Amino acid sequence: MEMRPIPPEESLIEYPSDFPIKIMGPMHEDFTQTMVEVVTTFDPTFHAGKVEMRPSSKGAYISVTVTVLATSREQLDNLYRTLSSHPMVKFVL
Repeated sequence: MEMRPIPPEESLIEYPSDFPIKIMGPMHEDFTQTMVEVVTTFDPTFHAGKVEMRPSSKGAYISVTVTVLATSREQLDNLYRTLSSHPMVKFVL
């Protein structure tokens, strides 16, 4: 499905801006590093110091919040699609 371009004056996001994304998946020792690698392909300025991690109450899942430098809607859409389709990811918000 192709999305129509949104003119800048209709966008709720001003570009460039810092944009938080929450990624959730099963607890795995490589989850955070893998997500950092994915995010870095879309935001080369991203670094692991911008990662917030929170395990679930029973420790089965982890949520990782990354704050990326959003430069366009296309960049964010592509990042969301890539994260959402990653086999380690359950949800992206």
